[in-house]
Formats: sequence, C-alpha cells, structure tokens
Amino acid sequence: MSSLYDRHKAVIPDWIALYYRDPIEITHGEGRHVWDAHGRKYLDFFGGILTTMTAHALPEVTKAVAEQAGRIIHSSTLYLNRPMVELAERVAGLSGIPDARVFFTTSGTEANDAALLLATTYRGSNQILAMRNSYHGRSFSTIGITGNRAWSPTGLSPLQTLYVHGGVRGRGPYAGLTDERFIEACVADLEDMLGQTRAGVAALIAEPIQGVGGFTCPPDGLYAAFRRVLDRHGILWISDEVQTGWGRTGEHFWGWQAHGQAGPPDILTFAKGIGNGMSIGGVVARAEVMNCLDANSISTFGGSPITMAAGLANLSYLLEHDLQGNARRVGGLLIERVRAAAAGVAEVREVRGRGLMIGIELTEPGTDRANPDAAAAVLEAARENGLLIGKGGGHNTSTLRIAPPLSLTVAEAEEGAAILEQSLRSL
Repeated sequence: MSSLYDRHKAVIPDWIALYYRDPIEITHGEGRHVWDAHGRKYLDFFGGILTTMTAHALPEVTKAVAEQAGRIIHSSTLYLNRPMVELAERVAGLSGIPDARVFFTTSGTEANDAALLLATTYRGSNQILAMRNSYHGRSFSTIGITGNRAWSPTGLSPLQTLYVHGGVRGRGPYAGLTDERFIEACVADLEDMLGQTRAGVAALIAEPIQGVGGFTCPPDGLYAAFRRVLDRHGILWISDEVQTGWGRTGEHFWGWQAHGQAGPPDILTFAKGIGNGMSIGGVVARAEVMNCLDANSISTFGGSPITMAAGLANLSYLLEHDLQGNARRVGGLLIERVRAAAAGVAEVREVRGRGLMIGIELTEPGTDRANPDAAAAVLEAARENGLLIGKGGGHNTSTLRIAPPLSLTVAEAEEGAAILEQSLRSL
C-alpha cells in the first residue's frame, strides 16, 4: 500500500510545501499539544501557522461549532445572518476604526485582496506602497505586492508596487542608526519616493510585524510617522493584522497600536487566529471606504454561520481569559529563555519578537549570510525532540518562527525553551 506521502505527491501540486524530510500527519490535538499518526506527542509552538490561537480542541469552540452545525451550516450573505452580524459588531468595536464596517472572507489572502480592491477603487489608482520583506498572501494581486522573493512566483501583477524601507530593523542601509534616526531616514525615503511618482498612490499596506518575513518589525512609531506623510497625500494605510491581531504581541491587541500616535489605519485586515482553525478572514474599514464599491457583490462562504459561531466563541474565550495578558507575561518569559538558549550558538544572529511571536535568525557564523541549512536542521531536531516550530525569513528562509497558542503555560514555555536549546546546540 502506498504511504500517505506518496499519495500526496501523486495528486497535490509540488509547490505545496511540506515540513520535514519525513513529513508527519497530525491526527488530533488538545491544548498546546498535537499527536501524529504514529501516536507521537508534540508540544505545538506553531499553531497551524499562528492559527490555532487559543488551544487545540477548545471545548467552547467545538461546542459552538457542533450546535450551529445542528441548526444550519450555510446560507450565504444573501440572507440575514445573526452570527455574522454579532461577530461583525464585536470586531468593529475592537478595531479602533470609527464608523467601521466589516466584510468577512475565508482567508487572510482573500482579506488582503479585498483591501486592495477597496483602496484602489476608493483612490482611483493601481499604485500600492508595500514594505520590503513583506508577505500578504497567495492570490494574484497579493503575490504582486509581496516583497519576499521566496513567496512571489511571478512578476506579473495588476498593480504597480513601490517598496518602502522600514519593515526590517536589523538589516539594510539604515540598520546602524538609532531608532529615532532610523524612522527619520525611512520617512525621508518615503517622501523622496512619493516625489517621483505620479499623483494618486492608493495605499500603503504593511504588517506591523512581518510574519513570513521572519517576525521582523520596525521601531514603534514608524507607521505613525508614515501616516502623517500619507495623510498629506490622501493615501490610505492598510494594516495587515493577519498574524499580529487578537493580542498575540502581548503589548497590544492589534499590531498597529504600537504605531497609533497618528490614529488608526483606514483599513485593517485579519484572519488566522480568530477562527482557531476555522476559515475566517476579514476586512475592517471606515464606512466611506468600505462602501465605495458601486457593483453588486456577495460572499458565498465568507461569514458562514458555522465559522462565525466559532469566531464568536473563540473571541469570547480570548477576552474572558485575558490571553493577551498571558501572551505578554508568558511570552516575555519565553523570549528570555530563548535568548539564553541561543547564547553562544555561533549560527544565531538575532532573537527578536514580542509576546508569543518570536523569531530566531540563523546565519553562517560571523557573517550576515543566511543559513537555511541550519534552520532546516534545527527544525528537524526540534521535531525529533517533540517540539513543532516554523520557519521563514526574507533571506532564504533562515529564521525559526515560534508562535504557540496564546494559552501557553509557564511550564510549557520552559519545556519548549529547553527543547529549543537542545536543538540549537545540536548544530
């Protein structure tokens, strides 16, 4: 009989990535742990790519899904949908955007695609500012603005994209500057770029912390400084909160709030964690921007009653149990432990992150050259030792990504850090 891996290769595109030399099948999970088809238990520090935000098999969510499935699973947006309206009300209130409207999608890719449609329609322009090292999804439009070559298979795009400095603090021409001077240099670069474009750039889209790019982020206040420039030109700010939303950074509920001195973004996109594994994405925008489309539209699966029920239960659990506070407290402990574990490992260039969003960048010892082989080796060693982590980074996928469910306990943080130390030192 063929193995599941052989069957996968026979019918799934070869550009669908799989982790590990011997890929694993995850069959079930509970809390912060998952099990594979051989019965092996793992501590999960990646949460299905930052998606299992609260916990695996969270009873409150599974109960809400089961109860809704017993009533009706699907109706589409052509009919009034109570769970969708209720979740939209809560998201709008939490977003910080005044007079907010919410459109639900099935993924972060689709959310960013919709945000680009709104911005370009509202502004009557196909020019987009994006950050170097960024990632915004796998659709044709979002690939076209992604500033990370490993995730951009085509240069064709319906948009004209201009890439801005600032998303990566520790690399590039401004890396040696103080935070204040770094922001000044990035703002000057933005001003210079806008001075060379035709009038009417639609929007800047930016992840407050770059996810696939390796959990890199600028100094607090950069996007506020950008916002003041953008406002003078009428350019919208889209905050891609697919990975940073819902309190994962610990310090803030949304990543944009670290840059909120000039006000909230015009458009906010979200996905991943809100559904705790169910397919939910969405866009929040002030009414005049959201309502600028003058053609009919629907969403067949966005706002599905069953996914909205999951989102409501998950968001309620997150708020009632202060998982943002837990991310701040346990995340602070975890990053200290990870830094201690990485001390003296020649391949570790930097440990960075906030809350439960931590990156370990690996390079060839004594250089800034990316070391994807070392990243792959640590990923394998961690799995062998019972820990699942991710990887990413704009320089040849050489950053390890650590993003456990936000309910992570202190004991689990200590256990995961010990496995990471063992895995790093195996280099």
